Amino acid sequence: MVDFPSYHALAAMIVTVLMFVGFVRGRMSIEIVSLLTIAVIAVGLYFFPLEGTRPIDGLALAFGGFGHYALITICALMVMGRGLVVTGALEPAARVLERVFKVNLQLGLLVSLLIGFFLSMFVNNTPVLVLMIPIFAALASRGALPTSKTLMPLNSASLLGGLATTIGTSTNILVVSIAVDLGMREIGVFDFTPLVLLAGLVALPYMWLVMPRLLDDNRTEADDNVRRFHTRLRIGGESQLVGMDAKQLLTKLPEGIRFHGDPKGPLQAQQRLHLSGTHEGLEDAVRDLKGELAPNWVLDRIKRNASAADEDILVVEMTVTADSRLLTRTLPSSGIADLYGVAVLGIHRPERLLGEKDQYSTGGDLRIMEGDVLLVMGLQYDLEAFSRADSLLMLEGVRELPRRSKAVLSAAIMGFSVLLASFGILPIAISALAGAILMFVTGCVKFDRVGRALSGQVIVLVAASIAIGRVIDESGAAMWLGELLSIGLGVLPPALVLAAIMAFVTVLTNFASNATAATVGTPIAFSIAAQLGLPAEPLVLAVLFGCNLCYATPIAYQTNMLIMAEGNYDFADYVRTGVPLVALMVTTLSILLVLWYGL
Repeated sequence: MVDFPSYHALAAMIVTVLMFVGFVRGRMSIEIVSLLTIAVIAVGLYFFPLEGTRPIDGLALAFGGFGHYALITICALMVMGRGLVVTGALEPAARVLERVFKVNLQLGLLVSLLIGFFLSMFVNNTPVLVLMIPIFAALASRGALPTSKTLMPLNSASLLGGLATTIGTSTNILVVSIAVDLGMREIGVFDFTPLVLLAGLVALPYMWLVMPRLLDDNRTEADDNVRRFHTRLRIGGESQLVGMDAKQLLTKLPEGIRFHGDPKGPLQAQQRLHLSGTHEGLEDAVRDLKGELAPNWVLDRIKRNASAADEDILVVEMTVTADSRLLTRTLPSSGIADLYGVAVLGIHRPERLLGEKDQYSTGGDLRIMEGDVLLVMGLQYDLEAFSRADSLLMLEGVRELPRRSKAVLSAAIMGFSVLLASFGILPIAISALAGAILMFVTGCVKFDRVGRALSGQVIVLVAASIAIGRVIDESGAAMWLGELLSIGLGVLPPALVLAAIMAFVTVLTNFASNATAATVGTPIAFSIAAQLGLPAEPLVLAVLFGCNLCYATPIAYQTNMLIMAEGNYDFADYVRTGVPLVALMVTTLSILLVLWYGL
């Protein structure tokens, strides 16, 4: 007979349920629910401290998440991910995956899931996700699947890969270590890999084909109505276009780029071609065709000034107002580069207005009109001076150009941090923090802009989840639930015993932590095995598998929170996609364990 839980344990379970309800209903933001949870724990434990503790210890428990190594790790990984983005280090990888996605979007997603799965078998899945999140964000901006439809499946595949070996996650190592201490033989690295691979044959189709359909498209209306800019691409001396017949030009243009005009004869170096496309498309044209969107002397001067001032080069959009001196002028006659040291890369104007002949000069350049949007590159001070002097309205959405000179350095820092963590040389918290510090020291990430790398929502959610996990563990709620579970398992067949243990541990890991689930679940599995006369190993593996089925809530694992901001997910997205996957995995793995061990 199980005793009634202590009032601390009962309160811990009530707070956990209320937090879950608050997240799912969505009437209050995740940040507010998280902060309220922390406040309730802090006030409750201050006035009603746990047995053998002081009121001040309850405050330390409630607020300890803000200084917890898991939160430091997540923030450090976000900083390193930001370093890869702002230096353009992942652009080559993104272009390779982009080619696969261009062949077929579904094929591209499948390849990505398989890459994430197999890498996570040997490398901690956290750095794997950190490497791949910026790549998929870049792919989404280039017209591939939106991040909301790719990051959740990718995260699930990497979590499944980490389940396949004892070194896949730190939780696997913890479960095996506890089991060995309790008298079980040590499980080899690949002893249960075949089971997970077979389960993957069932789970991967769900992640690939079903999960994306359960998730909304997070792209905003502005993303779908991107501006197209008209520009003059100057053919560089090294361009593949030099000497090419003009009629072959259309076959060389990147996707989404339109050519305007009818040049004749072979193309010449420094010849200017009238193109239009999005900013990203024009960047592709510059890279692929080895040309420039502005005179070389202007671009070189901007780069020298940026290097001397240690500032980022920005690209902004500016609207021409009725008072601007630029009205009716063309870019060559405006003197913008000489006066302000900035480069206008293109002009956006609605397509319906482009057919009027009086909008063009005799040289074929667009005359600037009220309402035009200029795409301008330069340093912050120069851009502001240009905007003020020529009566332009600077729009939101300033974009920093990648600091490509530091791309190799940032990739090396990330790679070094990943390798240190992957091979167990250093804990992920230390290697990630060291990598983040190196990103700051080397200038890959500017410290005054670190806020762009971090998500306040993720920070308070991590802190709340750590507090909940600790109070469930230290109040005795987890142990009471385990004892309650063991009472009803005596009459069940082995398959249902395994499923019940796995489901119980899965609930713990989704609301407390992997470590709590492992430390509570493993001894319970041994006790139940002894009571029912079953071998301990399959029950311990049920605990190990359950500890890794952390798909159903964002607080279950740090990578769930890493993808939350980039994918624009809310709590309900995790529940809607994760609960079916958990049910599928519990059923499949329980059946496979029964068959594998002949129970």
